[in-house]
Amino acid sequence: MRPIALFLVLITTAALLQASDPDGFALWKGDAVKKSGEELAGQLDDQKLGWKALGTYGNHYMGISRREGDGSAEVHETQVDVWIVQAGEATLIVGGTMVQPKTVKPNEIRGTSIEGGETKQLKPGDIVHIPVKVPHQLKIAPGKTFTYLVIKVNSN
Repeated sequence: MRPIALFLVLITTAALLQASDPDGFALWKGDAVKKSGEELAGQLDDQKLGWKALGTYGNHYMGISRREGDGSAEVHETQVDVWIVQAGEATLIVGGTMVQPKTVKPNEIRGTSIEGGETKQLKPGDIVHIPVKVPHQLKIAPGKTFTYLVIKVNSN
């Protein structure tokens, strides 16, 4: 009887090992992503920004952002931003020169606005890639919302 029990334990263990996801794998279903953006509406900070972290993986991390107001001008000295627009519309100012830059934490500079940047209109389905050291700022029309998946990739 013991060999049969041991055999069953080994078979069950092998099946469980094969059925598990690889290390670092994650899946967020579309409905859950949409729900996360909606839930953030009740969690906005004084800059009208809500953030939900999804995960950190080696050189990058991901999260959902919801904005109901303009963001500060930003420059990330060591991170690439990748955004995938989920809902709403926004205006992105990219490039140019940051006005009144101030380091707010290591490798993160914020300013009041951007002079001389390019204006891009964003809507659901758009994907944005912002290289390191490129000034950028999101502007949201009054009464509107903007939800987007954020992937931050460390470049060094």
